[in-house]
Amino acid sequence: MSELIFFKPFFKQVLWGGHRMRDVYDYPIPGDDTGEAWVISANSHGASTVLGGTYDGQSLASLWEDHRELFGGMEGKEFPLLVKIIDANDHLSIQVHPDDEYAFAHENGTQGKTECWYILDCDEDADIIIGHHAKSREELNQMISQGRWDDLLGKFPIQKGDFFYIPAGTVHAIRKGTLLLEVQQNSDTTYRLYDYDRLENGKPRQLHLKESMEVITCPHQFMNTMGEVEDHGDYVTCTLVNGPFFSVSKWNVRTHVSISQDYPFMLIDVTAGSGMLDAWPVKAGAHLLVPSDFGMLNCQGEMELIVTHV
Repeated sequence: MSELIFFKPFFKQVLWGGHRMRDVYDYPIPGDDTGEAWVISANSHGASTVLGGTYDGQSLASLWEDHRELFGGMEGKEFPLLVKIIDANDHLSIQVHPDDEYAFAHENGTQGKTECWYILDCDEDADIIIGHHAKSREELNQMISQGRWDDLLGKFPIQKGDFFYIPAGTVHAIRKGTLLLEVQQNSDTTYRLYDYDRLENGKPRQLHLKESMEVITCPHQFMNTMGEVEDHGDYVTCTLVNGPFFSVSKWNVRTHVSISQDYPFMLIDVTAGSGMLDAWPVKAGAHLLVPSDFGMLNCQGEMELIVTHV
C-alpha cells in the first residue's frame, strides 16, 4: 500500500524574520528571526527531509533521484516545485524573479521562478507590493533612478485568505506583519531592486539593478486567477490558480471528502484545523506528498487544505 510522505521543514533565519511560525504551528524554529520554513523542498539551498514512515530521514531530493516511481516516472533533473511558509516581521526587499529562458541563460541553466501567495494570517493594517505603475521602460528606468518608490510600486491591503499569483517578471514584496504560504518553481534566484537602505552586518545588502531591469515585465499586468467557490456541503473548494508550472486549489473540509490523486504527485499543506488523511492524523502545519499511485485520499475532520500538483 502507498503511504503519505510527510516532511520536516528547513528553517532560515533572516534580517526580517520573526517567531510567528512557533506561535501558530508550534514549529521548533531556531530563533526569533526565523523568516522562512522550506516545508516541501528539494532545493540544494534548503532541503526538507521525510518525517516518519518508510523513507524517514531521507531528503526529497534523494527520493526524486532514487524513487522516481513515487512521482509517476516524471522526467526532469530536479523536483519541480518548492513550498515555503514565510513570516515577515519586517518588510522584505522589493524584488523580481527571472523566467525560465533568462535563468537558463544567465543563472547556470537553472529554471525561473513563478510563484503564488496564500495569506495565512496578517496584521490588521498589513499590505503587499505587486506590480508597478510605469507605462514604459523609459518611465520605469526614470522612476527607479530617481528613487520614486511610492509612485512606482503597486500596494494592496491584504487579509487572511487572500491569494496572489506572481508570474516571473513581476515586481513584488511581502511586507511587515504577514504570514503566508508560498508555492513556487524550484528556484532560489531573486533579483533585489530596493532594500530600504537597510544594513546587514554593517553593510547594505546587494542589489541587482541590471538584472532586475532586464527581467521586469513592463507595463505590469495584474492577474486574478481565482475561480468560483463551490460549496458541496461536506466540503468547499476553490481553484486558486491553474498555471503552466503548477495548479493550486483550496479545500475546506467540513466533515469528509475524498480527493482523487490523478497526477504524477500531489502536495498537501494543512493550513488550519485538524483531522485524518486516510489513517494519518494531521493538524495545521503539516506538509506532505501524496505519491502517484495512491488513488483516493479520504479526508475527515474540520480543516483547510492547500492542494498543489503540476
